[in-house]
Amino acid sequence: MTRYADVIIDISHEKVDRPFQYRIPEHMLEKLEVGMCVTVPFGKGNTLRRGYVTDITEKCAFDPQKIKEIHSLATDGVGVEDFQIRLARWIRSSYGGTMIQALKTVLPARHTVKKVEYKKVLLAVGREEGISLLGECRRKKQAARVRLLQELLSEGELPYELVTGKLMVSPAVIRGLEGLGAVHVEVLQSFRNPVKQQERQEISKELSEEQQAAVEKVMADYDGGDPGTYLLQGITGSGKTEVYIRLAQEMVSRGRQVIVLIPEIALTYQTLMRFYRRFGDRVSVLNSTLSAGEKYDQCERARCGEIDVIIGPRSALFVPFSRVGLILMDEEHEASYKSENTPKYHARETAVYLASLHGASVVLGSATPSLEAAYRAREGLYRQLFLTRRLTGGSLPKVYTVDLREELKQGNRSIFSRKLQELLADRLEKGQQSMLFINRRGFAGFVSCRACGHVMKCPHCDVSLSEHKGGRLVCHYCGYVTAKVNVCPECGSKYISGFRAGTQQIEERLQAMFPAMRILRMDADTTRAKDSHEQILAAFSAGEADVLVGTQMIVKGHDFPNVTLVGVLAADLSLSVGDYRAGERTFQLLTQAAGRAGRGSEPGEVVIQTYQPEHYAIIHAACQDYEGFYQEEILYRELMGYPPVAHMLAVQIYAASEEEGDRLSRQLARQAKGYVDQAQPLARQMLIVGPAPAGIGRVNDIYRFVFYVKDRDYHRLIAVKDGLEAWMGEWQSGQRRPQISLQFDFDPMNTL
Repeated sequence: MTRYADVIIDISHEKVDRPFQYRIPEHMLEKLEVGMCVTVPFGKGNTLRRGYVTDITEKCAFDPQKIKEIHSLATDGVGVEDFQIRLARWIRSSYGGTMIQALKTVLPARHTVKKVEYKKVLLAVGREEGISLLGECRRKKQAARVRLLQELLSEGELPYELVTGKLMVSPAVIRGLEGLGAVHVEVLQSFRNPVKQQERQEISKELSEEQQAAVEKVMADYDGGDPGTYLLQGITGSGKTEVYIRLAQEMVSRGRQVIVLIPEIALTYQTLMRFYRRFGDRVSVLNSTLSAGEKYDQCERARCGEIDVIIGPRSALFVPFSRVGLILMDEEHEASYKSENTPKYHARETAVYLASLHGASVVLGSATPSLEAAYRAREGLYRQLFLTRRLTGGSLPKVYTVDLREELKQGNRSIFSRKLQELLADRLEKGQQSMLFINRRGFAGFVSCRACGHVMKCPHCDVSLSEHKGGRLVCHYCGYVTAKVNVCPECGSKYISGFRAGTQQIEERLQAMFPAMRILRMDADTTRAKDSHEQILAAFSAGEADVLVGTQMIVKGHDFPNVTLVGVLAADLSLSVGDYRAGERTFQLLTQAAGRAGRGSEPGEVVIQTYQPEHYAIIHAACQDYEGFYQEEILYRELMGYPPVAHMLAVQIYAASEEEGDRLSRQLARQAKGYVDQAQPLARQMLIVGPAPAGIGRVNDIYRFVFYVKDRDYHRLIAVKDGLEAWMGEWQSGQRRPQISLQFDFDPMNTL
């Protein structure tokens, strides 16, 4: 049977989605696989070019008589692109989507950007001949040529800008001397460097015993030919960044390259400066604030070997390094490490696979590791390292948990508890700084009672119901719907509603309460401009404000020694999001927030305001007790069959017609049920939940549906994904204009 391969020829070109079809020779039918590198005849002259197979099919899209044949499999070494293609192939297999989508993720299209060129003028003749020519120019009174030749005889070479500027020698004069063979103009490409050049300070801190032990363990394993994945669990202020820097130094000294992943743009500047002081121009950054030209140049600098360390969010994984020795992933628990676009890969798993291709080590760092990382460490899949002592000066802060139900009973309707008001006034008087954090993730999506704290929950899924227009409460997991309640079913109170509060309201009310207070606000609205994160943080660090108000971006990783008070407003907002990760996210945010206080010589205090002070996530966060939280949370995940104990695949259907989307989601769910093995014990059986309309059922007139497939075996979920993709492909081929699409999300961080 004749088969055909879709091949992308120039993977670095902007039009990466333009494959060409080739016939597969008979002797390659059994060998050729998607993702492989092949040599193919291309163009009118049939020049042999390298390309990558993106799909294999039995259908010929063109006249079979005009289809060329693949020449051979490319086996000449492993370059950077080969690593990237293998990574794209793994992402396609593990997370779904097309090979082209995976390639676009791993190989960002090369944009047409103006290259920055650096030119210099060199003397092209011997010294004696140059002196002779100089004398001749003097006799002819060619002053410009004299100036240039004099300087070149003295210096040998000069920057082109200096020649045309300070020496006032025109380009025509330079071309004239070039025509005589006396000088030569060399053009070099200069790469943009987004790192603002500063005086480099070579400061190497002495490591503590725990830090030194962590560094030695990772490097001993690497040098012994046994690189692994490590979970570095260190309390806030225990010096994880210094461990990262020392590990990077060790790897660079061995001729290897280092990728440093960080979750928030807000952290990039602080982290980058600490690395720049050690590595100088050999470190760079990659993030969404860079221009297209700056991004392109950083990739080219990496490809050319000009940098040893790259710092950035999850996309930094795909920088074209050929000698990766170490991947560092700070704050590994952060949800932003999961892509929200197809393919919906997770940076943690992708980093581990990329490291396996290079024989590299991976270090995952966090004060509050994700349940996935902690579970794998306890299962022996990751090697565990601990930092248990705070090195930033000061002890862990004193935490006050304030019950907002009691505040309401005693007549305080303000968003600030009396304890927080008292401590804010105290810090203002002492000249110390405070941070106010509003936990707004998912705010107003749930309904709760302000009198007793009761949250309306789904009777089938143990997640909160979300408030929809039209007076409905909906479960985003199973589709359960009930009417909105006006009276609390627990205590009968009428104070039942969604929560409404934002950073701007907090800033205004704070200013009204303390007119003399200097306030900075940091949220999505105030950080849209380039460098705005850096400017706000620098101003606060310089003492230009008494209080910094913000969302979760202010509580992660920042080190302000003069901050002695942190207030957490509405700590339980994230508890009430209709998501099985709600408890974990709340614990992590509160622990990170508490860790911002008391990092200097003065003791710190934290006020956690909540309607649910009895919730285990809040109790353990107040005590900074990760182990206690883990034991309770993992039991819940075990009972409910949620990650990391089991895996979960979200199958997401998008349709222009509500009826068509509903019908197709049910058909797909029936197809998925065919994978359930009835012979398996009940606890090990695949479980299918749904389908149901998505949380936001329609966006831009596209209807959304979802169902979930749970299984302890990740590979069985991949088989489900492959089967549904194949079924969907056949279904779509029989439709005239199928306005419908299918997406997959493995172990989703957020519900649709």
